[in-house]
Amino acid sequence: MAEFTGERVVPGQVQPDLWNEHLARYCFAARLARQKRVLDIACGSGYGSAELAAVAGAVTGIDISSEAIAYAREHYTLPNLTFECSPADAIPRTDQSYDLIVAFEVIEHLENASALLAEARRLLSPGGQFIVSTPNKLYYQETRALSGPNPFHVHEFEFEEFRGLLAGFFPDVSLFLQNHIGSIVFQPAEMVGSTEVRMAERRAIPTEAHFFVAVCALKPQTGSPTFVYLPSTSNVLREREHHIQLLEHELDAKTKWLEKALADHQQLVREHEAQTEELKERNLWAEDLNVQLRAAAQRIVQLQDESAADQKAYEAKVADLHQDIASKTKWALDIEERLTAELTAKLKELAECVEILHQTEAQLEERTKWALALKTQMDHLEANLNAVSASRWHRFGRSLGLGPELTNS
Repeated sequence: MAEFTGERVVPGQVQPDLWNEHLARYCFAARLARQKRVLDIACGSGYGSAELAAVAGAVTGIDISSEAIAYAREHYTLPNLTFECSPADAIPRTDQSYDLIVAFEVIEHLENASALLAEARRLLSPGGQFIVSTPNKLYYQETRALSGPNPFHVHEFEFEEFRGLLAGFFPDVSLFLQNHIGSIVFQPAEMVGSTEVRMAERRAIPTEAHFFVAVCALKPQTGSPTFVYLPSTSNVLREREHHIQLLEHELDAKTKWLEKALADHQQLVREHEAQTEELKERNLWAEDLNVQLRAAAQRIVQLQDESAADQKAYEAKVADLHQDIASKTKWALDIEERLTAELTAKLKELAECVEILHQTEAQLEERTKWALALKTQMDHLEANLNAVSASRWHRFGRSLGLGPELTNS
């Protein structure tokens, strides 16, 4: 809160013109605050609430910023002045709690401006007044033509739009135009007496006004005098001379900056010319490259055509190979089937042969046993024969011519 952000005015941290236009609104309202219960909505740093408290019975300043309220409490301590943290459209007070309510430069910040007006009407006593101000949209747009719209403002108002919105909540609305104008002052050097103000006749033009200030009430109001706020230290010419000096320093700095910028610009022009020449050479190279690319593209098309023809020939050859493979596969399957049948027959024949062989082996084994048995009998008979031949009885019989002649063959 100790720093001026452009939206909250902090005493001593803003230019005199900006300070005076904000303080003047509170001086305008102070004429209606004598011995009244006053509510200052969006009080900010609290300087305006303190101005009202100088004549009011009691003043309550509210703001949604806790930092702003802390600053106000620290810098403005008066017995009839309190500060509280609260939003503008939901103030924790009972109906008809205040005789005067002010809301300066806050309505344009709200998403729902009607909520502020409804809350002000609820809190206002039957004979009370509500003073609300906002910048003129047309003038404000002109002053911010270079910097752009104010990022803190949700909606800005033109004169008739502002009047119509207020009339929807308050039966009586007196609109004032606040302008920061030049004046010529004749002030006594020795003492301060009464002040007389004479304003040159000029019709008020809402579209040219800096700000709109409305005094709203639930009952008809009497009188709407012109109010002139003249700062005690105001010396417009002197302030303008100081301002001109500051502008001259800024102009000198900007002139030096411009000279440097021009020198930098000349250097950039030279670099641009060099780059332009280099670009021409690169463009020629690019054109030659384009010719080569076009030739390459034509060659690619030719190769693609050749490749397509080769692809067709390849596909035809593959088809022939597939057909040949299919025929050979069929031949091989036929051969396999025939050989399988022959092999099956041979295997069957071989099995039969094996069976016959087994039978032959069995017969051979039997005959071998028979032959061995016969040989055994023959050996036995031969042994017996040899025994008979060798016996004396056989020899005696042969000598007598009796018995057979025995031989080994």
